[in-house]
Amino acid sequence: MNRAIIPGSFDPITLGHLDIIERSSRIFDEITVCVLVNPDKKTLFSIKEREKLIIKSISTIENCGKIVVDSHTGLLIDYMNQKNINIIIKGLRAFSDFEYEIQMAFLNNKMAPNIETFFLMTTENLSYISSSSIKQIVKFGGKISGLVPSNIEQDIIRKILE
Repeated sequence: MNRAIIPGSFDPITLGHLDIIERSSRIFDEITVCVLVNPDKKTLFSIKEREKLIIKSISTIENCGKIVVDSHTGLLIDYMNQKNINIIIKGLRAFSDFEYEIQMAFLNNKMAPNIETFFLMTTENLSYISSSSIKQIVKFGGKISGLVPSNIEQDIIRKILE
């Protein structure tokens, strides 16, 4: 079975994330979307809240039965070895993403040579969306329609404005 993982903080999930998940679900037999704890990031949503938002968001994807949502607090490669997954999918928006992600790919490959990283460019019309920009837009009263999955838009707004 051809299994891959899409790791990230997803704080919150955006249409850019959903694009990468949906397109990956057409390529691989099974996709695990894994919410990771990044100690360098201060998150707004709890891990469980992020998992719920992802599950709700992927319900609109045709291949949603091929997608598993999970979370992990340690090294990604440890999780992958436990779950027998050897492909990481990373969505790229810009060259600056690539600079960071290529370093992570080299580190992961050094620690676990059996793991490969696939880079998937986001769809052009979604390349400017980030989770941090979503939070800022809502905090200042802007509209996030067309930036996040419509079925979780109110959940995101409610949480940010708490």
